[in-house]
Formats: sequence, structure tokens, C-alpha cells
Amino acid sequence: MKIAVVGCGALGSYYGAKLCRDNRDVHFLLRSDYDVVRRRGVTIHSKEGDFNARPRCARTPDEIGPCDLVLIGLKTTANDQFAKLLPPLVAAHTAVLTLQNGLGNEESLAKVFSPEQVMGVLALVCLNRTAPGVVQHIDHGHIVLGEFQRWPEPRTHDIATMFRHAGVPCSVTDNLARARWDKLSWNIPFNGLGVASFAGWDAFAGEASPGRPGECLTTDKLLAHPQWSIVVRELMMEVIVAARALGHDLPDSLVETQIQRTLTMGAYKPSTVLDFENGLPLELNTLFLEPLRQAQAAAVATPRLRSLCRVLTLLTDQERKTAL
Repeated sequence: MKIAVVGCGALGSYYGAKLCRDNRDVHFLLRSDYDVVRRRGVTIHSKEGDFNARPRCARTPDEIGPCDLVLIGLKTTANDQFAKLLPPLVAAHTAVLTLQNGLGNEESLAKVFSPEQVMGVLALVCLNRTAPGVVQHIDHGHIVLGEFQRWPEPRTHDIATMFRHAGVPCSVTDNLARARWDKLSWNIPFNGLGVASFAGWDAFAGEASPGRPGECLTTDKLLAHPQWSIVVRELMMEVIVAARALGHDLPDSLVETQIQRTLTMGAYKPSTVLDFENGLPLELNTLFLEPLRQAQAAAVATPRLRSLCRVLTLLTDQERKTAL
């Protein structure tokens, strides 16, 4: 199987390196990290054991050509590049699998390719890219694999087996949309509040415009804080209720399940927090605004999510004005 990885940040590099170490034919599409990865490969530091992988490296999709599987690790802010980056990699038989967070990514791919070619993965993992070609694996790593708007196919199970053989715990879901809402119950509070905490409690709980009174809180600090920890749980319940209204049977017990998973991560900074601290665009639409839109369309009250979206939007606008 010939595999292309498009978007070689922490997520794409980690899972691409795992497959490469398992002797798969893996090609990384690279920009700024091209020279480093071509010379030194990809280094993964992990409590499960450090390793180095040597994928094939390319600067353009045409250098790689058609593949059997394309893994998309791009930030969702780059989804408008699908039609430019992906066609040289995709033939009629190619499976296009997005590792991205949030809602609407499969739908965006289905506008460019046949919906039957589109798949999604939920990556339940803590990763940080610490340097060009270097990824720190902090905790977890399980992935959930599903087809876009249809039941699992034989290829679904074949790809799941491939990941397992590469040392990646993998399960198959028969409802990718439900699985996405399940993960949003973690992503929305911890990615969102990690950034919103920078604006301070008053900016989040009240109507004041956010200033710069504090820091972006890591997951452990959010859970230890008397006010933010309550909001973490409230946001999770809003996501769960919205998911149920949309036909996805998420249980109340998911709240404590997610909390327990988070406690093992230590002082973790999710990807949205790192993007904010580095002045990069935030994945506002797919991670926050689209879930809010769908909740509102289902007539679900989500006051905490609405406040979170307001503060994140204001912070993003403030960052944009500062950059200008």
C-alpha cells in the first residue's frame, strides 16, 4: 500500500512514522521541514519507546503521484487547499482519510472527491511537535476509524488491521458522526477553555471584551481551578445534549470518562492552545462554531458554548488586529 501524509505536524508525523516503521511505503508532503526530515527522518519521543522513521519526502503532490491511501493531518484552517493539494495523490481507488478534528471535514472532502472515497479518524492522543521532524508523544494513541455516511466496508477493517500491525490501537465505528461528537466533548472544553482562560474569567463569564490578564491554562490547571473545572463539565454536558438531539446516543457518564482520561495527561497543552500562543490561526469553525450552529439548529440551549465562541472570536480578532 502506497500512503501519502499531507499535513506533517504532530498528528500526521506521528501516525505516518508509525506506519513507516512498519515498512509501509509512506510519503510525506513537506514544506518547511523538508530538508530536516529528508536528512534525519522523523523522531518520535515516547514513554512507549523512542524511534526514528525514514519516510520518502516530497515538496509537491505531483512528486508523490497517485496513492492507495492519503492521510490528511492539515489544520482545518487549510481545508480550502484540498482541491489544490490532493488531486495528484488521488486515483479512483484511493481512500482519503482525514485525521482532523471537528465537524465538516469529510463534507469538504466529499465536494472534491467521491463520498465513497472519504473516511475519517478520531485520534485520541496527546502529541506536541517540539522541533522540525520531532514529535513528543505524551499519552494515549488509540484511533477510531469510520466511513463517511455509510457502514464500515472491507477496506475499513483492512486499514484498521494495518494500523494495529503498526502498533496503533485502532477500532472501527459504524457511526463516524457520533464518534466526532464524542471527541468534541473533550476538544471543545479543553482546547477552547485553554485559550479562553487567557482572557480571564470575567471575560468568559461576563460580557467584557477580553484583555490579556493571564495565561493559557493547561488541562491540569483547568481541572484544578474552582470555576473553570465546573465549566469544563458544563460544556461537556452541552455537547452531549446537542449530540443526542442530533440522534447520537452519548451517555452522561462520558463526562467523567473524559475527565479521568485527562488526568493522566498531566500539564498538557492541546493543539489550539499551542496555535494561539504561536500566533497561528485557530480552528474556530470546525471545532467550535459549527458545533454551535448544529446545536442551535437542533434547538438545544448551549449558553457556555455560545460564550466560549464569543471569547475565542474576540481573541482571534484581537490577534489579527495586533498582527496588522
